Amino acid sequence: MDKIAVLIPCYNEAQTIAKVIGDVRKALPEAVVYVYDNNSTDGTAELAGNQGAVVRREYKQGKGNVIRRMFREIDAECYLMLDGDDTYPVDCAGEMAALVLERGADMVVGDRLSSTYFSENKRPFHNFGNSLMRVGINGLFHTDIKDIMTGYRAFSYEFVKTFPVFSKGFEIETEMTIHAVNYNMQVENLVVEYRDRPEGSTSKLNTYSDGLRVICKMLQLYRNYRPLRFFGAFCVLLLLAAVLLMVPIFREYLQTGLVPRFPTLIVCGFMVLAGIQSFFAGMILEVLAAKDKRDFEYRLGRICGEKRQKSGEEVHETVC
Repeated sequence: MDKIAVLIPCYNEAQTIAKVIGDVRKALPEAVVYVYDNNSTDGTAELAGNQGAVVRREYKQGKGNVIRRMFREIDAECYLMLDGDDTYPVDCAGEMAALVLERGADMVVGDRLSSTYFSENKRPFHNFGNSLMRVGINGLFHTDIKDIMTGYRAFSYEFVKTFPVFSKGFEIETEMTIHAVNYNMQVENLVVEYRDRPEGSTSKLNTYSDGLRVICKMLQLYRNYRPLRFFGAFCVLLLLAAVLLMVPIFREYLQTGLVPRFPTLIVCGFMVLAGIQSFFAGMILEVLAAKDKRDFEYRLGRICGEKRQKSGEEVHETVC
């Protein structure tokens, strides 16, 4: 098991990958650097290998697929993940690793938004999207994560081995963040500097299509992890709409004793029934979500035992 594993997912980063690896080696000389090439066509893998990095390949396209492969194959006490585009200075890499190794953090978030991101990033819709996701997730999940979409993070062994990767693309950062929040894992925010890509280097993130996927992922995870609130909101909306439609019908009935708009009345009845169904669906799924959290704690205990075994520590078992 490695002490510190530096994970660099790459797709066509030949312009910057050699510098990133060199900077990492200076900042963390004891770390093992892994570069996972995602079908690059510009010689990224060869350049990384020439710099002494361990180069592996993921042939399924997408950042989420690359990270799934990384997390499956590598065992380390601390994982440091950053992009290969040289947008993250690594002078604080040691501090991020120390938060995991010494303070027991499960995830350290490299917070760009509190430093130079908005002045360095020249893509206004990316800036808006980052701010929107920060407000949305912090509001929905009642947390205080400073940067949701950052690709600069450190993880514990326990986080990596209990994190089920379902995302295929750039929505992976959202999934990581919500996973940590939902299971009450220790998350630390560390302000890091950000610099825009060098001239000639292009972002692989599509502002609109990838942004829509990220928003859909956030809502999907909110439904999965907070089902009572999610379906309860639908219940309230349906009941309010039914009441608003019902008021004029009821008023006319009191005045004339007649109900002239039976179709509207029938629709109101179905809306009330749908609202009740939504509420009870949320209650049932909330019980399942609570059970999942209990099961997670059991899985986490087993992962901790595996970590001690891989680290060479003696594991004492109590026989009842």
